[in-house]
Amino acid sequence: MPEISRRHLFGVAAAAGASTALGTPAFAGAGSQPGTAHRVPREQISVQLYTLRNQLAVNLETTFTELAAIGYRRVEHAGFVGRTAAQFRAALDNAGLKATSGHAGIPQPWNADTWKRTLEDAAIVGNEFIVHPYFGAGANGPVRDAAVYRAFAADLDKAGELARRAGLSFGYHNHQNEFVRQNGTSRTGFDILTSETDAKLVHLEVDLYWAWRGAADPVDLIERHRRRIKQVHVKDMDVTSGFADPGTGLIDFERIFRRAADAGLVEYIVERDDAGSPPRTPAQALDTARAGYRYLAGLRF
Repeated sequence: MPEISRRHLFGVAAAAGASTALGTPAFAGAGSQPGTAHRVPREQISVQLYTLRNQLAVNLETTFTELAAIGYRRVEHAGFVGRTAAQFRAALDNAGLKATSGHAGIPQPWNADTWKRTLEDAAIVGNEFIVHPYFGAGANGPVRDAAVYRAFAADLDKAGELARRAGLSFGYHNHQNEFVRQNGTSRTGFDILTSETDAKLVHLEVDLYWAWRGAADPVDLIERHRRRIKQVHVKDMDVTSGFADPGTGLIDFERIFRRAADAGLVEYIVERDDAGSPPRTPAQALDTARAGYRYLAGLRF
């Protein structure tokens, strides 16, 4: 995985510090005025259930109840943990939760009928958003062929059109692979995906951790893709570039969220990829969910 440019990271920190010293919030965007405090609406805080995958496998219903007790009212699923869509929805309903969003990969090669069945499940579960979770890794590392990205962008538009007809907003979720330059040019896979898809059919779910791992400043992404970033994964980074609970690592979420209005943000999703995986325990995945909710609910920017 590419490391973050230290010069870029420290440059961002210096710019933020200089702006704050002048009494103006760093990179303040529309809707963020000097001297005012904003917060993440609690009703827009969610958690990606991949974070709790091992805990869910132990006891789905109890885990949902514990998430509700923390304060969550919405979640983002990544599959149904061996249940049907209807069974999964029933467990959510019993706990007072709603799966407003879900991760589901579009068929490759493209198959409209297969995707329609995925959309039918999304409707049963109650999704508002359906998001393609992963692309850009080939057999020999990150994809570096622009033609591969262009072909995939065409499929994303097809998936987005069918989702729109089904009453869903279709999104794309990044990792770090998309920020690799293609064919030796300055153009990245993310550049291709965002320029060659219809913004009305494909919104962006920016994973803030993976954007940093790809050396892409989320504030720059917001500037280039205004009103297209409906969702973010709130995932922090420790000093070794590994995962950390939200609010305990290096990422300046306050600086990013000051641009929430410019981005078009409506959902803030807590996630930690290694939560519950050895040496961490399933119980620690709930600790991450708890820490993430408390951090977002208490954040001022």
